[in-house]
Amino acid sequence: MRTRLSICRKKRRYASEAEALEAVLRATVTLRPYRCDRCRQFHLTSRTKGKRVPRRVTME
Repeated sequence: MRTRLSICRKKRRYASEAEALEAVLRATVTLRPYRCDRCRQFHLTSRTKGKRVPRRVTME
């Protein structure tokens, strides 16, 4: 599904996936980065519908 231009304009843009992942680690909610098909930069989303979400690995 394409990102609506009005949504893209409202979201913060990250130049790289690594930069977006740093923001994910600081967040208090579950987020994932994605490359926007409008601006070609990365945004964050909390949506997981239709996406495979990797399980968190715990070290014991």
